[in-house]
Amino acid sequence: MAKLSLFERRRRRVRTALRARAGGKPRLSVHRTGRHIYAQIIDDAAGRTVAAASTLGVSNSGANIVAAAEVGKQIAEAAKQAGVTTVVFDRGGFLFHGRVKALADAAREGGLEF
Repeated sequence: MAKLSLFERRRRRVRTALRARAGGKPRLSVHRTGRHIYAQIIDDAAGRTVAAASTLGVSNSGANIVAAAEVGKQIAEAAKQAGVTTVVFDRGGFLFHGRVKALADAAREGGLEF
């Protein structure tokens, strides 16, 4: 078995803890890169993506805290359209600060509960 990176170890640890307490709720998964930030709500029971939002389509958005907050608002709106109100937050292997925290706070303000 190959040695896992610290990021991958953290990601697996977070995902395992989520499975234990999810209780059938959809998962709000966040991924960030140097240029963009992505969020999607995934129904693991059905194995499909319910809603998604990212900075890809927005020109001059960049990968900053303001853009992350905008993605959080978009994902909350898309979740409402899909009939989802409560989720579990999956930060992946990313630390909960900066852009990830801004996205989470904006999603909460938009009406998602987690």
